[in-house]
Amino acid sequence: MTEFQTVARVGDIPEGQGRSFALHGTMVGVFLSRGKYFAINDFCPHMGASLAEGHVADNAVMCPWHAWRFSLTDGTWLDNSKSKIKSACYEVQIEGDQIQVSVPRPAETASS
Repeated sequence: MTEFQTVARVGDIPEGQGRSFALHGTMVGVFLSRGKYFAINDFCPHMGASLAEGHVADNAVMCPWHAWRFSLTDGTWLDNSKSKIKSACYEVQIEGDQIQVSVPRPAETASS
């Protein structure tokens, strides 16, 4: 069963920005791009910077430390099409005025 947790309210995250939230021990960046909310792992796989602090444009976020860009739709590293580097993505839903994200609990991840 998918469990969603409320992280913010609609309007709390401005268009073209992100915010970071802890869910089940995972730091998750939640972004608003082109009127849609996205959630990916907040830590850049390169050096660990918070992606929620990065510039958002065209459904992508740019790492604030070294300018690596990641797709908000599937987490892929956009600067090297041959790379398998990817950031985990999480399902987002809007329930009333609440932005909710589903992040598996650690036990669910280990058994998958």
